[in-house]
Amino acid sequence: MNIRKLKGIGTRTEELFQHLDVYTTKDLMELYPRAYDSYDEPVNIAAINECGIYAVYAAVDRPPELKQNGRYKILTVMVRDEAGSMLRITWFNMPFLRSRLKNGYRYIFRGKVAIKGSLVFMEQPSIYTVDEYYIRQSSMQPVYPLTAGLTNNMVIKAVKQCFESGGYEEFLPEWILTKNDLIDEKKAHYAIHFPKDRNELAKARKRIIFDEFFLFTTNIRCAKSARLNEDNLYRITESGEALHVLKNLPYSLTGAQKKVYSEILNDMGSDKTMNRLIQGDVGSGKTILAFLAMINTAAAGWQSILMAPTEVLARQHYEALTELIDKNGLDFTCVLLTGALTEAKKRDAKEKITSGEADFIIGTHALITDDVEFKNPALVITDEQHRFGVRQRENLSRKGETPHIIVMSATPIPRSLAIILYGDLDISIIDEMPANRLPIKNCVVDDSYRPKAYAFIKKQVSEGRQCYVICPMVEDSENIEAENVIDYTDKLRAELKGVRIEYLHGKMRPVDKNEIMERFASGMIDVLVSTTVIEVGVNVPNSTVMMVENAERFGLAQLHQLRGRVGRGKYQSYCIFVTGNKSKKIKDRLDILQYSNDGFKIAEEDLKQRGPGDFFGVRQSGDFDFGIADVFTDAKTLKEASDAAKEMMDSGFDIEDGANTYLKEKVDDYTRKCLEKINL
Repeated sequence: MNIRKLKGIGTRTEELFQHLDVYTTKDLMELYPRAYDSYDEPVNIAAINECGIYAVYAAVDRPPELKQNGRYKILTVMVRDEAGSMLRITWFNMPFLRSRLKNGYRYIFRGKVAIKGSLVFMEQPSIYTVDEYYIRQSSMQPVYPLTAGLTNNMVIKAVKQCFESGGYEEFLPEWILTKNDLIDEKKAHYAIHFPKDRNELAKARKRIIFDEFFLFTTNIRCAKSARLNEDNLYRITESGEALHVLKNLPYSLTGAQKKVYSEILNDMGSDKTMNRLIQGDVGSGKTILAFLAMINTAAAGWQSILMAPTEVLARQHYEALTELIDKNGLDFTCVLLTGALTEAKKRDAKEKITSGEADFIIGTHALITDDVEFKNPALVITDEQHRFGVRQRENLSRKGETPHIIVMSATPIPRSLAIILYGDLDISIIDEMPANRLPIKNCVVDDSYRPKAYAFIKKQVSEGRQCYVICPMVEDSENIEAENVIDYTDKLRAELKGVRIEYLHGKMRPVDKNEIMERFASGMIDVLVSTTVIEVGVNVPNSTVMMVENAERFGLAQLHQLRGRVGRGKYQSYCIFVTGNKSKKIKDRLDILQYSNDGFKIAEEDLKQRGPGDFFGVRQSGDFDFGIADVFTDAKTLKEASDAAKEMMDSGFDIEDGANTYLKEKVDDYTRKCLEKINL
């Protein structure tokens, strides 16, 4: 049902919800809270040693003071708790509170505490009597992701209306619910929005992430069973052309690269069709192995396809492969097909693809559209596998007759989890970096280091280098204290006069994103302020600094991938992780990055350190596009859901049986969503 049918949602509010990809009541019910506001026990003022939201029970120590500062009326009061500790509290433009705050009276003040040096103060707190606060302690209020103009209360009211109309029917078999101690689906979805307590929230969250993992792994198993015994129609061996390229490379393959290349050759020459994942850090040398496989395929007389998630990355692969062909005098033709090409260039590329003149076809999801017909594709390669998913690459592979498949991923996932997440693929790991690659120098600092970081960035730019600054948000949002891309760019331009600074984020039009990335790659931008949209981006060997603001808001795997954007050239590179949170737990977590550049070691260590069940923590694996599930923190549930899907399918369970209609609908709906993510 369209959200316009909900009471209180008109055209303007509908547009605001659409900014959050919410169009229907189902979308709204799946707009899960990003946090919960729980009213904890009041604390002693002396016990507050880091920023955050606190409640204190204290008496007004002296009459409040009201001052005018420009257009602001600032009300300040000093309060004292029972232990004698003092706290300064400030409100902006709330002068009416002056008459409420009576000297010597005790209240519970709850609000955001900031610490600057030795000064501890609270801003804009709510004021409660003991009884009023006690009532609120028995509830947990959802805090939703928002956009400008949309308030948390507006979302709460809309979500509550959705549940009044029902709409849930259990789809999991009873034995799976019992074996895994799962609550029913409707109760789980209501409780994830409006939990009575943390125990109920934990049960709701477990059910929802179990469902996400169950549908994901069922989807994979269906795809795998359909391809399990595909005979190899394209026997491909190592060609003279590939040997010639290997001989002329300006470097030698690492031992890990040689091992993986051997696995690819064995697969392509075997009785069965290849379905292989190549996992390796950014810069570990996955792409050259893909190019060698493509050259062997062309030498055997067949086409090969390489699909990248962004137009800039596709163009970069096209230019790199074209250069490799030209340098080695190979008689092969490479074409590029992306949505940004002119109609004339698209038409020319499609004609070459259909006729077979094109040996190598590189592009974005434009390759999957119905009007692209290949002549004889024997090899399909998808770069950054997690950006596509099982069904998307399966759709691409259907362009040919059971072609070989290689998928590449730079996402560092522990092997124990990768076996489940990539269950339809054989896994190869490149766990060795090229010998000529300079290790990135890392540091974890608090925000007081920022002026030094700016000076360092300016120095690097003066030496002709380029830099990235990563922020977690696009624009400012209530309830979140974090640097945002747009405001940060303005601030940085004021700090770094004469430096060419631009911003980039995922909400920009594709053509604008592409234009910014092209300008950065060509050296026309010195500093790029961006969200994680650059995580899968261009190769800019000239970029030497990666500065990440609010690093505590990112997962370690994600931070490691971001760091991979630098250190790709001949210059020493640096990564600065800035955190506004002085918690020892957060510093210990980020220190894993400071002392290691090994993505797989980082992933394993992070899995050990965090463990399952931290549902208020930082998501580690947003790349897999689960709603709230995370393969790191929820590793135990991932294993349970995978085992349940396997047991169900191994038992002879027929998803097409009429008695399993709702389960089939859920699986089909999951597949549809996967395909919609690339606009098929």
